Amino acid sequence: MYLLKKKVRQALLLSLAFILLNALAIYFDKYLLNLIPIGLLVLAIAFFHLDWLFFILVFLVPLSVQLKYLVPGLSFDLFLPTEPLLAGILILFILKLFNGEKIEKPLLIHPVTLAILFYLAWMAITSVTSTMPLVSFKYLLAHIWFIVSFYFLAVYIFRKRKNMFRFWWMYIVPFAIVIIYTVSRHITFGLNKKTVYFAMKPFYNDHTIYGAALAMFLPVLIGMAVYYYRKGNLLKNIVLWLLTVLYTFGVVFSYTRAAWISLAGAMVVFLLIRLFRIRFGVLLGGTVLLAGLFFAFQTQLMIKLEKNKQDSSVDLAKHLQSISNIASDASNRERINRWHSAIRMFREKPVFGFGPGTYMFQYAPYQKWYEETIISTNFGTLGNAHSEYIGPLAESGLAGTLSVLAIMILTFFTGMKVFYAASSFKTKVLVLSSLLGLLTYYIHGLMNNFLDTDKISAPFWGFTAIIVALDIYHKEIMTTEDSSGQVFTDAGQA
Repeated sequence: MYLLKKKVRQALLLSLAFILLNALAIYFDKYLLNLIPIGLLVLAIAFFHLDWLFFILVFLVPLSVQLKYLVPGLSFDLFLPTEPLLAGILILFILKLFNGEKIEKPLLIHPVTLAILFYLAWMAITSVTSTMPLVSFKYLLAHIWFIVSFYFLAVYIFRKRKNMFRFWWMYIVPFAIVIIYTVSRHITFGLNKKTVYFAMKPFYNDHTIYGAALAMFLPVLIGMAVYYYRKGNLLKNIVLWLLTVLYTFGVVFSYTRAAWISLAGAMVVFLLIRLFRIRFGVLLGGTVLLAGLFFAFQTQLMIKLEKNKQDSSVDLAKHLQSISNIASDASNRERINRWHSAIRMFREKPVFGFGPGTYMFQYAPYQKWYEETIISTNFGTLGNAHSEYIGPLAESGLAGTLSVLAIMILTFFTGMKVFYAASSFKTKVLVLSSLLGLLTYYIHGLMNNFLDTDKISAPFWGFTAIIVALDIYHKEIMTTEDSSGQVFTDAGQA
């Protein structure tokens, strides 16, 4: 009893000392001490309820803001508050590994995990050989904490299928707030080209990343609506269809042509799977054949496309028509300029590339004057190679692109295998919705690359984790005894 009273007194004295010290700091306009209670709360959640911290993190992703909007002029940038949380989870992950805990063997040897590890390993190697090592290692670190949180931690949390639905809800609800905010700004400032580009800021840096995220979640919303309809949950069904309408409205008025194309592609694949029960090998073979035909007849196609003179527009019909305009549309022509620059960089350094994250700083000398557009720059201020497939060629060589393709192909193969093998309607909804959501980004990745941001990394790696978790655990949810002594085991059981 005496010891308890002593600890209570010590706690009260420490609290009083902190209050007095913080009051003094506030008097002198110093507010950093206010973060200490929040930091202690986050630490407590991390140690005792890591799954809570994971869902809080996912909820904050659509609402995160880049530091440059809060403190202009800094030489570095990060997403707040998500990236500090991601860094904390990474540190905790490393400490657990050093403490003797291990990643479960089924997850460690899963083909998708092996592809991800190769992706990170090759990125690490090319960071060592990079022309700008500091830039590359910062880029590598960001990818590591995205993958640790949204893939490795997520797989353990997704041992319970209801946590997969929670993951979706945690992104969908705050993202709906961002959509309403964006639409209200469209209404306030009028629907024009300038509004299209800044209406979603500061939450989403660009209308293309905003559109990509919307496209990823539309198949998920429809899948959830169908699932709750089958369950007879009328309230959730109504809410989900209203959200589907909102997200559809958002994606249409995002004016993101890549998002529209990706949704059309996902719809085609959905029909092939549901109506014709097409197998993975046929789908992959068809994709390779289409790519081969494109390269075989690219000259004729380019001549045909150059006849289209319709530029991008706020008129939806004209904007849709401008998708194939490579003659005068600045956005389309600039993408081609970036791709050609990346290919020239690849030819110079085909094995190791220039280093992860370095494209934007290195591509300027590889532009040709006759390919430059009114939005071209030599100062590395307007983004990357605009392709998840061509960008790695320049930054990490051929193996870099192959590592990205390996992740996508193995994930899609796993998803289709789980879908056709599953007897549970819930599992079918979870895997097919995730698969189609990922497919929208696989297609979108032909024209943009956003995996260095939390906005897309969270659903990309999270959907991948859902598919892998279903493949490992869908037959039987593991018991506490099955998973004792492994990394994040308590989180998975929550």
